[in-house]
Amino acid sequence: MTSRFDHLYIFAALFFGISSQLLIRWQMGGVGPVPSDLSSRILFIARLFTHPWIVLAMVATFLGGVAWMLTLTKFEVSYAYPWMSLNFVLMPVLGLIIFRESFHPLKAIGTALIAIGVFLISRSR
Repeated sequence: MTSRFDHLYIFAALFFGISSQLLIRWQMGGVGPVPSDLSSRILFIARLFTHPWIVLAMVATFLGGVAWMLTLTKFEVSYAYPWMSLNFVLMPVLGLIIFRESFHPLKAIGTALIAIGVFLISRSR
């Protein structure tokens, strides 16, 4: 039997996953284009892995994985996994707010449909 408190695992997985993606998006906006030759590309990637904000994003990804493992100790995957779809709701909205990215009306409709789907699945318990 699960409690409402157990949903914090789901929300932690969402939080850490979204935080990781936002950090990476923020940092990738300033690193410039990926070099074309292989040796420069490898050096470019190596520098990314030593950048403090990228390392923090990797830690957030790891913590999201831990939260997901804890989630799966409490919930069936058929219930828990659709909650991860909220990434597709929150990321476009946060991209609009934080990075001033475009948000076409069709994106809004698709985002709303995903949110409705998650709501309906959450009621199925």
